[in-house]
Amino acid sequence: MASQTFTWTYDASSGTYKSHALSAELLKLAALEFKFVPFTKKINSFGRKMGETVTLPYYKPLDEPTSAELEEKTRIPIDQLTMGTYTITIKEWGRGVEFSSLAEDLSALSPNDGAQKALKDQMALSMDAAAAAAFTGTNAKIAFQPTSLTNGTFDTDGTPSTTALVNLTKDHLGVIRDYMANTIHTPFYTGDHYIMLAATRALRGLKNDRVIMAFNLYLQKGDLLYRGEVGMVESIRCIEVNHEAALSNDVGSGNCLGEAVVFGADAVGRIEIDYPHLRVDPNYKGDFGRRRAVAWYGTVAYDVLFQSSTDRECRIVKIASA
Repeated sequence: MASQTFTWTYDASSGTYKSHALSAELLKLAALEFKFVPFTKKINSFGRKMGETVTLPYYKPLDEPTSAELEEKTRIPIDQLTMGTYTITIKEWGRGVEFSSLAEDLSALSPNDGAQKALKDQMALSMDAAAAAAFTGTNAKIAFQPTSLTNGTFDTDGTPSTTALVNLTKDHLGVIRDYMANTIHTPFYTGDHYIMLAATRALRGLKNDRVIMAFNLYLQKGDLLYRGEVGMVESIRCIEVNHEAALSNDVGSGNCLGEAVVFGADAVGRIEIDYPHLRVDPNYKGDFGRRRAVAWYGTVAYDVLFQSSTDRECRIVKIASA
């Protein structure tokens, strides 16, 4: 079989020979998975030509009376409806890369195609990090910091003030689940379940304890299995996040804890005019089409829908550390 000949050039300045042969196959780096954005709720009432900020009102729940029983001659007591509001402000996002028309003409691999693939991955990671910042930011008011293998401290001002001393355990999830269900009455995300997005280290404690319930024990035929879902603990469906710009693996004393968020329905909202997408400029910087560019661009924003720690309003508990 005839052997293939490659052309070598001599570099006088460095005294080395260089081969310019290039494989026709592009080796693509592994992309991190998209986890947070699918759990955001699109606000359909916002769109083009509606300004940069949307104000979303809601009625606060009525207090439960000690008794609603009426006497025959007693008028029906009248309660007052009160309203709350929250706002989300649109933001612009984007990045790009440039290349020459000569590179496109001479390369065995298309810079245009390679740029698009790389930018799509970058766009997905950037949007997931932005959504994660909403779930973990100060507008998510309640934070839980594990301080023993069975319990921890709750903060309600949006900022964790206690250093976590241990990694996540089944007992912690039991405390959080009961707090959400019975203390702040957070509605379930689906069925009778909450959702947890957790860094790899946060889930390691649960895996080592062998307390994670397998899918077939809680999913019914036709139920959706989320990407990265590893199972369920204490009615909380657990999803692994391996994107450290979204959730850190190393917080707490001695980096003992991985971050996580547990949430119910309507936790984080999303407004958008143009969801991020790719754009190609065939004549970037002019010069008769010799420079080209590919970019992703979008106008979108994420924020907590109920920015409160109040009973029946709060939808998120962050697992974090000071």
